[in-house]
Amino acid sequence: MRYVHKLMLPLTVAGLLVFPAMLRAASVEPIDSSAVQARQQQQNGINYLSGGIGEDESRTIQQATGYNLHMTFSTGPANKYVSDVDVVIQSAPGQTVLTLSQTGPLVYVQLPAGKYTVVATRNGEVLRDTADVGKGAARNLVFHWKGNGNS
Repeated sequence: MRYVHKLMLPLTVAGLLVFPAMLRAASVEPIDSSAVQARQQQQNGINYLSGGIGEDESRTIQQATGYNLHMTFSTGPANKYVSDVDVVIQSAPGQTVLTLSQTGPLVYVQLPAGKYTVVATRNGEVLRDTADVGKGAARNLVFHWKGNGNS
């Protein structure tokens, strides 16, 4: 156990020194807004962002604030982002609050506080997860299909 503690301290110090530099480098680089097509949309009174194709659009969505459910869609061993996902978000009693077709790879949603079931479908394969969202930190859901990414 002492060995692990001796190893962890140098790694922690190194991480603390490198991490702020990485954050500055990522945030200093300007975003080419002409390459960004993701715009806030609304359905049934629910605001959402969808997109993330390309680095600029992905960074724009990831920097968006006010969305309490963040979803990421990927496939295959390389975790390739995919943008052909159908999404249904239902409130706890099964009432559909949002339905999106051919969306992704990132979807950020602004939901009223509550518990939701998210159903993500890609090429007929259905994945489900639940999210309990509120006023605190955003809830992150990652949907990953094990296929090769091409189908």
